[in-house]
Amino acid sequence: MPQLSVGDAAPDFTLPDQAGTPVSLAQLRADTERGVVVYFYPRAQTPGCTKEACDFRDSLDGWRSAGYAVVGISPDPPATQARFAEKQSLPFPLLSDPEHAVMDAWGAWGQKKNYGRTVTGVIRSTVVVDGDGKVVLARYNVRATGHVDRLRRELGLED
Repeated sequence: MPQLSVGDAAPDFTLPDQAGTPVSLAQLRADTERGVVVYFYPRAQTPGCTKEACDFRDSLDGWRSAGYAVVGISPDPPATQARFAEKQSLPFPLLSDPEHAVMDAWGAWGQKKNYGRTVTGVIRSTVVVDGDGKVVLARYNVRATGHVDRLRRELGLED
């Protein structure tokens, strides 16, 4: 599936969060002033995914005060997401996409290099969507470490 670019309409979705409650992009957009930061990660409780999630957690007040919601999406089931959220004190929704439908639609599922081998899986990505549902920033194949700070700089949200 092609990756999203600035100006594209972000495909809407509804997925269960860590409590099993359905969460939609439209709902998240309606609840924010400026938009939604949607980040895709391969697997809960792994070192890189934990680092990235904790970076979003630690900067969440800044995201919220700038008018953004944050949501993470992985193929993990809700129960795994719930354990991850509890263990890391993650105060934002973690959505479950085990069939990769949303990841496919957003260009975050496909071939990638992993330890020198080509594999199919989650492409660590972040897409920022404005209140009208348009992509304002899209980053694919990102590194977990330092990624959140780079996003904040690119959006002009440096503390």
